[in-house]
Order: sequence, then structure tokens, then C-alpha cells
Amino acid sequence: MPRYKAKLKAQKPLCAGTTAFFFEKPEEFEFQPGQFFNFTLLKPGGTDLDGNTRALSIASAPHERNLMVAMRVRATAFKRTLNSLPTGSELLLEGPYGRMTLARNTTRPAVLLAGGIGITPFRSFVWSEAELFSSRRILLFYSIRVPEEAAFLEELQEMEQYNPCYKLICTITQPEKAKRPWHGETGRITIEMLSKWIPDLKVPIYYIAGPPDMVDGVRQMLISLGIAEGDIRAEEFYGYE
Repeated sequence: MPRYKAKLKAQKPLCAGTTAFFFEKPEEFEFQPGQFFNFTLLKPGGTDLDGNTRALSIASAPHERNLMVAMRVRATAFKRTLNSLPTGSELLLEGPYGRMTLARNTTRPAVLLAGGIGITPFRSFVWSEAELFSSRRILLFYSIRVPEEAAFLEELQEMEQYNPCYKLICTITQPEKAKRPWHGETGRITIEMLSKWIPDLKVPIYYIAGPPDMVDGVRQMLISLGIAEGDIRAEEFYGYE
């Protein structure tokens, strides 16, 4: 796989517990929305039992000037080192990897099912489809514990104004812990919730991204409905919740 060096340009908090990192895009750097790269720290100090490399989905769309990734804040050597890197520091990127990319057939709706930080590849999906003026119908179901932990929530809501083929359905699983009012869906993503928005559940192609337990549970739910396994694409996010 190709390797690139990318310079860190900036970092900023996205929401409670999640930080975005922006990198200068290397020349000839190509990827499809939904893919990920291996990011390797070149500065000493980022190594622990998991090494100094992490697989991170690209949250930015291919047309955007900078590369963006987003990570949950956790006390690992890799994240401590990345958080402390000065602007201009270089990381090694290898890839792209992953087959959770949008189908070429734009006549079938895409149902995106995100749990927690699994929202990152779907931001790339949504922004890319808007840039292409795609006619593909997109339904994004975003499950998060409380609204304060929902990365990209405002921009994902605003994107509905720019892409009439796109709809966001955000649901929170612990409304009793929310610090601000919430008037949207509550509870986990269920068959009943999907049925409210999808007339025929066997028509779309489904994409799932989130913690392994969530991905496995949603996959099994879809299979129980008779959804063909070939119409289900998934990415598991280990250790990012």
C-alpha cells in the first residue's frame, strides 16, 4: 500500500470527549469515502502494548482541502503523544484500506447506521455526496449516549438544507443524563425505528460503523429481517468508545 507523510495543521475539540485532528493532504493522496488509513507516530513516546500505529477513518471528504480524523479522548500513549504534537509535526500514513464504500448503484438508498465515533466515515459519505450533487437517497441513523457527545451533530443537521436527498435521524440512548433539552429520537436503533423512515426495509444498502458489539447487534438485526448479507457493509471501531 502507498505510504505518505502528512503534517499536522491543527486540532480542536468537536464535542465532549472527542477531538478532531487536521492534516495537510499529501500530493497524489487518494481515497474513497468510508476508507481508513494506518497512522503511525514518528515521534518517540507514542508506543504502548498496541504499538505506535492506529487505523483511523478519514472524516473529511475527498474534495476537502485538509484531511481530518476524529478520536475519542482516552489515556493511551498514542493519544497522549498525538495530543501533544506541535503544529507541523509529521505522521506516516499507509493505505487506503477498507471496503465500506458507497455502492455505484445510486438508485438504491443508502442507510447509514452509526454508533458513537463510528460517525466519522459517514461524515465523509454525506459531504462527498453533497459535493457530487448525487441523487442517491441517504438516511443517517446516529446513535449516541447524550447529545453533548455527538460529534459533527450541528453540521450533519445543517447538511439537510443543502442536500434534499439526505436525512439525519439522531437518537440518544441515555436521555436522563443529557445536560440540554432533546426533542429527537431516544433509545437504540431498532427495527421499529428503521420502519418509521424506510417503507421497504429490503430495498436499501446498509452501512454500519461503531463499537464491535453495536455493529454485530445491528448486523444480526438486519439479517433477521431477511436483509441479504451482501447488502450489509460494516466497519468496527475497537477501543474508540
